[in-house]
Amino acid sequence: MHTTPSAPRWTVAAVDVTDPTAVAIRREYLADVIASYWGRPATAAEVDAEDTGDAALAPPTGAFLVGSADGTDAGCAGVVLVEPGVAELKRLYVRPPLRGTGGGAALLAAAEAGALALGARRIRLDTRLDLAAARALYARRGYRDIAPFTDDPFAQVFLGKTF
Repeated sequence: MHTTPSAPRWTVAAVDVTDPTAVAIRREYLADVIASYWGRPATAAEVDAEDTGDAALAPPTGAFLVGSADGTDAGCAGVVLVEPGVAELKRLYVRPPLRGTGGGAALLAAAEAGALALGARRIRLDTRLDLAAARALYARRGYRDIAPFTDDPFAQVFLGKTF
């Protein structure tokens, strides 16, 4: 008899952005994004250069979330209020072996709830063209194309959603 393993149970919790767990998963996210862009492993110096500490993702104007799959830290997301009523999604990440198991959706839902709690009525994000799975997740959750809001060279797609 063939059995299919069950998908992990995802939980999401707000974590202080300076907590060692948050720092570790954020740096893992940065290494993954850098590696996928350049097509090679990221160097520690590259991760250091991109790791700004994300102080904006702290209360009272932001939140940093860590997702756990069956009790093991496995992803993250951040949200920050960028202007009254408008939040921005940052740092959505799921460890590669766990992609497609519901973690991205759980983190995105928690980030949206966090944006609402911050008083946002709209949420926006930027991403890259090559991140097709992420763009598909955003589309399933109701995100649509919006006008560019940053000149960051790595931001190629701009999406938003009204609550």
